[in-house]
Amino acid sequence: MVSKLTVIRNVLLPSQELLDSLGPLPQGIRAAAWRFVAEPAGLPLNEVDAVVLPYLGSPAPLKEPLSKLPNLKLLQTQTTGYDGVPELAGPEVAICSAAGVHAASTAELAVGLVLSSLRGLDIAARDQRNEIWRHERRSSLADRKVLLIGVGGIGREIQRRLEPFEVELTRVGRSRREDAAGTVHGFAELLELAPEHDVVIVIVPLTPETDSLIGREFLARLPDGALVVNVSRGAVVDSAAITAEVVGGRLHAALDVFDPEPLPAGHPLWQAPNALITPHLGGDSTAFPRRIGRFLAQQLNAFALGERPQNLVRPGFYRD
Repeated sequence: MVSKLTVIRNVLLPSQELLDSLGPLPQGIRAAAWRFVAEPAGLPLNEVDAVVLPYLGSPAPLKEPLSKLPNLKLLQTQTTGYDGVPELAGPEVAICSAAGVHAASTAELAVGLVLSSLRGLDIAARDQRNEIWRHERRSSLADRKVLLIGVGGIGREIQRRLEPFEVELTRVGRSRREDAAGTVHGFAELLELAPEHDVVIVIVPLTPETDSLIGREFLARLPDGALVVNVSRGAVVDSAAITAEVVGGRLHAALDVFDPEPLPAGHPLWQAPNALITPHLGGDSTAFPRRIGRFLAQQLNAFALGERPQNLVRPGFYRD
């Protein structure tokens, strides 16, 4: 429980559609739609306790409008990652992520990118437009050695979806440990593990520790023809290093994220035959609206009861 003086009652959401999806609000909760300009109808800015941030786009432009909320206590993202959000408000403001909401969709995409790249589905799609029938023996996912870097909620969903494909899976987390599924290797072991794996899937949050975690030396140690799949954040993989390896033809890459985004026009990866690019589709599927609505409804209920909300990644006033 937290003090009644800090119970959250007044919440702003970034669209009326999202607000309507929540259904009846818990007793004692007031909510309004706010597009970060002017004043929302029925809820003065000086009474706002919490703000749900927009799903897409950089959070940086929100800093100035959020500074107009003198009693702000909590920021809620609609994304699993929360890079850039701590800079929007002081440390007394709590931050909650939407971890779990995107796990299924992002895991689907990760496995889809692996299969599409290995089996040449992107090449077949291009050939179809040109009426080319090209029979080639392609790599299977079965019997591949897969290095899964990231064992959080999405990582666990990727692991679960890989099980039927008969892969040899190695998991990597921040530190080495044992769990119910066996060994989780640590980041410190990445260079040692690289030469043994045909497929690398990256799904870690972007933090100072993971910025360029997949760097030039790691990529250089992967075997020729290895596939790197990034569904986390673009900056986790060294952009210049992955570009050089892929354009040079030694490695393959399937990238849903990149640094910078969007991938600039004229960038060599657009035309690289070993690259499959998707425009940051990870969690944005038809499953998202229903799941984010259900999650936010649970958060509002916790606010109404004075309970700690889910996915508290910066405690703020909940520290006590």
